[in-house]
Amino acid sequence: MKRKAKTTKSIVIAALSAVIMLTGWQPAGKAEAAANAVPSYEVKFLLNADRVLNQDQTLQDQVKEAFRIEEPAARMLVEYFDSESLDLNDSGWNVRFRKKEDKKKYEMTYKKRYAIVNGDINAALDQANRDGFSAADTNYDAEIDWGYGKQTLSFSNDKEVSASKGLMLPSEKDALEILVNNIPGKLDKTNGSGWGTAVLKKSYAHGPVSVSKYSGTFDGLKTDIELWPIASADGNGTENIIEISFKTDDYTTAASSRTKLLHLLEGKGWLVPADSLKTNLVLERY
Repeated sequence: MKRKAKTTKSIVIAALSAVIMLTGWQPAGKAEAAANAVPSYEVKFLLNADRVLNQDQTLQDQVKEAFRIEEPAARMLVEYFDSESLDLNDSGWNVRFRKKEDKKKYEMTYKKRYAIVNGDINAALDQANRDGFSAADTNYDAEIDWGYGKQTLSFSNDKEVSASKGLMLPSEKDALEILVNNIPGKLDKTNGSGWGTAVLKKSYAHGPVSVSKYSGTFDGLKTDIELWPIASADGNGTENIIEISFKTDDYTTAASSRTKLLHLLEGKGWLVPADSLKTNLVLERY
């Protein structure tokens, strides 16, 4: 009798195994974890202001020709919100409020950042997945910011509200209210339920910075050059931070075009061999 029961049990187990292999069925509670997010890539380099700007702070013709820039610069106002002690930034979050001159909307971006160590993108994606930033979350766009010497993984949640056309921001109070009302859940729950809202409510505007953006092409990719005149460290003037960038969904394209752009900038003497810290500078100096 015991042998028969054992044989019957073995047959059931074998049959169940066959069903799983053929159908992919899993018992309740054994669902597969969500896949890692698939990032796009934004390559960024800094340009030497003394070598690429005219005295009136416009781009030199040789730079425009190199990147096929034909239109005047678009203008926008950008400010970041954080507490006096930069609690959001210290927890890997940036909250940006932006108004483009030609758009009838205010643009808000809530961005979570992950450092990529020694080029190990998968490790950063794994950590982000454990924090809930996976391919299943369609509210965030994953992107690798690839600079001169480092890479950063970011997840951006973009929102907008209607506004009048022109170059004008709402009051600091109104902008903060809009940001708080649209705060995404992942930011709000960072470091505990309601943490993000509490920190954002005590935050203030760092900025604004009046940014000029030129658009052209390089290696078949849309390429932007942004001029950020940021307050100098002593507060008595401005420091021009100039960033050139392009975006692509493909790693191979990003790597190949990055190498070409790097060689061009080095050959022209336009490159600043450092990574951009413009967001940190705005947070620290305003």
